Amino acid sequence: MPIYEYACPECGNQFEQLMRLGDGNPPCPGCGEIHVVKKLSAFAPLSGTSSEPVACESPCGACGNAFGSCGAGMQ
Repeated sequence: MPIYEYACPECGNQFEQLMRLGDGNPPCPGCGEIHVVKKLSAFAPLSGTSSEPVACESPCGACGNAFGSCGAGMQ
């Protein structure tokens, strides 16, 4: 299950929640507000079973990700 980041417009609380795909937004744990906003989150791409980010060997910068998630230069 993915972890999503949320922000509450009422109290300003920012929190993370483990959610199943397709579940509705959870209520704010700070004030109980049910209309919370899902935030965009950054993630680190993984290689195989390692928890280390994938390094991009290409200086092209096409992916815009410091860890090289585009796979440019990878064989």
